[in-house]
Amino acid sequence: MQKETSTNITPIDFEQALHERYLAYALSTIMSRSLPDVRDGLKPVHRRLIYAMQQLRLNPTTGFKKCARVVGDVMGKFHPHGDAAIYGALVRLAQDFSVRYPLIEGQGNFGNIDGDGPAAMRYTEARLSQVAMTLMEGLEENAVDFRPTYDGEGEEPIVFPAAFPNLLANGATGIAVGMATSIPPHNLDEICQALTLLIDQPEASIEQILAVMPGPDFPTGGILTENADILLKAYETGRGSFRVRARFEVEEIKGGGYRIVITEVPYQVEKSKLIEKIANLLNEKKLPFLDDVIDESADDIRLVLQPKSRNVEPNVLMESLFRLTDLEVRIPLNMNALDGHNVPRVMSLKEVLQAFLDHRFVVQERRSRHRLEQIASRLEILAGYLVVYLNLDEVIQIIRDEDDPKAVLQERFSLTPNQVEAILNMRLRSLRKLQEIEIRQEFDGLEKEKKSLEQLLSSLKLQWKQIHKEIQGLRKTFGQETVLGRRRTTIMSAPDPVVVPLVDTIEVEDVTVVFSAKSWLRSVKGHVQTTPLTYKEGDAERFVLTAQTIDKLVLFASNGRFYTIGVDKIPRTRGHGEPIRLLVDLANTDEILGAFIVKPSNPDQKFLIAASDGRGFVIKALDTLAQTKLGKQVLTPAEGAVPKFCLPVTGDHVAVVGQNRKLLIFSVAELPVMNRGRGVTLQKYKDGGISDLTLFTTEQGLKWSRAGKVTTLTDMRPWQGKRASSGRLAPISFPRSNTFEE
Repeated sequence: MQKETSTNITPIDFEQALHERYLAYALSTIMSRSLPDVRDGLKPVHRRLIYAMQQLRLNPTTGFKKCARVVGDVMGKFHPHGDAAIYGALVRLAQDFSVRYPLIEGQGNFGNIDGDGPAAMRYTEARLSQVAMTLMEGLEENAVDFRPTYDGEGEEPIVFPAAFPNLLANGATGIAVGMATSIPPHNLDEICQALTLLIDQPEASIEQILAVMPGPDFPTGGILTENADILLKAYETGRGSFRVRARFEVEEIKGGGYRIVITEVPYQVEKSKLIEKIANLLNEKKLPFLDDVIDESADDIRLVLQPKSRNVEPNVLMESLFRLTDLEVRIPLNMNALDGHNVPRVMSLKEVLQAFLDHRFVVQERRSRHRLEQIASRLEILAGYLVVYLNLDEVIQIIRDEDDPKAVLQERFSLTPNQVEAILNMRLRSLRKLQEIEIRQEFDGLEKEKKSLEQLLSSLKLQWKQIHKEIQGLRKTFGQETVLGRRRTTIMSAPDPVVVPLVDTIEVEDVTVVFSAKSWLRSVKGHVQTTPLTYKEGDAERFVLTAQTIDKLVLFASNGRFYTIGVDKIPRTRGHGEPIRLLVDLANTDEILGAFIVKPSNPDQKFLIAASDGRGFVIKALDTLAQTKLGKQVLTPAEGAVPKFCLPVTGDHVAVVGQNRKLLIFSVAELPVMNRGRGVTLQKYKDGGISDLTLFTTEQGLKWSRAGKVTTLTDMRPWQGKRASSGRLAPISFPRSNTFEE
């Protein structure tokens, strides 16, 4: 039986379909999940949580309700996602160590800074905090637009009126598709000062703003150690990072000793994992200055560090911990948010502050117009009431005698339908004289308020003055004088570097570093090998270097970068080691040109590096050391040239031979010492470039080998000259390969 085929199949280009569907997914993730709105600083799940709790009347003055009830309402009415994700968002908004100004007040186990998770939602309870109520101030006054919920049965606010600058005060983190956000929390009192500065001086610079709002203020305190220029650049561009350290005290003990007590840890660092990391480093003998770590924490944090000797300087001990543990972390800054038009972009600090002020301006205008409409409606009713009191007997007579009193009253006293309806609904007790006086007072009060609102809407100056007043009110409620508002993070300049003796942190041992022709790296114990070194099939020896575990292996690559690997970090194995590309970020198209051992204790060690066009310079060995696996870019040759040589400076003269077979000898002193760049001309060429390069001492003479025979040039005067000269043709005995070693 032949299977019927459907006639409703529409052929679609696969690439186009994939593009459209992935774009839809990306937009959904960016706008409806991961990025906060710059106006209220909330993501949709947080906004729906708070709004659902307001609908449940979980105000700060009412009782708590089970979190399971809250999560159920949010999931059923507003946010069709998993309950675990919704509960996780709720918990974070209630954790005072995660959020600078908690939006939810929790009752029960909501986790702790140790990293312990919260209790199940059926055991915990929650209600809104005063901060959350401030975010929703004016929600019932047409301050913002609403949209239908996902099932169309209800409505939810697109954004909150946000009388509270939540984006900067509480910060935000999120990863979307192709973009991310990371905004640290700040002090509200300082944010308010920055906002008032912008109101008074719209042209204020970022530098002026940072004078009143110096930097982040984390809920867990700590010390932010960055120079002012780094902070300024980060807030100007909206991108950067801040170095945050734990706060510690030095306590003296009997016998002249001391111990260090850590009282605050960096933001988002779990205390239990921090202690575990320190303990592991102690077991691995990587903290030679530390004897033990003791956790004496209760409600506060108290980590006690006991040094091995009272002769160890506290700053040296702490520096070793800062380098190896999360007692020092970097907090990223990426102020990427949805602007007022729902467009994701990275903003500067001033743009974020101005976006909040612009939102407050719109909210104030909408609330004022909404209030004017309410006043107009009420004045209409009150005017009708006053007509009743002026003609009370006649109104009563019409109501008693007429079949259609509504039409008669409307025609007799020129009333509107709303006024007549209100009059007919009046109770008899409202006809007393006292009620008339109260209505007249209310009428006069509303007329006065109406006039005031009309003046406000007609004057930009008055509107900004009102916003200024609201911001000052925030300062009184959540300012520095309050327990919640006081600054917790200390901001200071980057400290002077502390030298931690490497000899004391790494066990000194003689090793041999083996680098093969196919770029496999390993180290072998000892300098003298009793057994021959072996290599993988098809591989062979390239570099064999003697070193100590406190030294650094420096690799020079064909991309002009230097890569640094601690000798103690090189794989110790009897096998073949590991590929170099697993240890450093070296592209497949690049190769290693040279490998050297750098001793940090030897500041006089130098290298001569050169490119194929005959340009180069001398660099100090310590300046080649890179801090990351990405290496350090040092040589940047001209277009068409490539890095070619890297030789240790071991002599007093340089010999250069070009592809034109001309030889030039000049003094090493003519070469500049540089940190990076293109360098200077070593030898001048009309065509071609450099063929080979070597360094030697005058006493030993210039040597080269040809067919196994070594020749020493002692009379070098014909080929000696100044750097950047052309030189003369090499002697007849010089190798035909144009290299010093054929």
